[in-house]
Amino acid sequence: QVQLVESGGGSVQAGGSLRLSCAASAYTSKMAWFRQAPGKEREGVACISSRGYANYADSVKGRFTISADYAKNTLYLQMNNLRPEDSAMYYCAAVNAGGGYCSRVETDYNYWGQGTQVTVSS
Repeated sequence: QVQLVESGGGSVQAGGSLRLSCAASAYTSKMAWFRQAPGKEREGVACISSRGYANYADSVKGRFTISADYAKNTLYLQMNNLRPEDSAMYYCAAVNAGGGYCSRVETDYNYWGQGTQVTVSS
């Protein structure tokens, strides 16, 4: 069982930046960030594999950057130029799976953190 603990959420004005972190208790080959706003379905924001492949939702391309430090088993999400529509609970997810690619599909991950809240005001 892998434990995931997110941190770095908070409140920021539109145009601001936040950096989310997710500390994992063990190595996992694929990790991702998801988010869920009230009344909406959970959305895959970005994912990364240990082979360096990354994938982003269209809504965050050019503004968010996912990265991972596998020596520390830590996942990051740098979020720049934040918008009010980015407000949501952000979740870290992980899985040990083969292959070089990663997925932003919720059911492809079996380890989940408790989430960290991001609120962007206009």
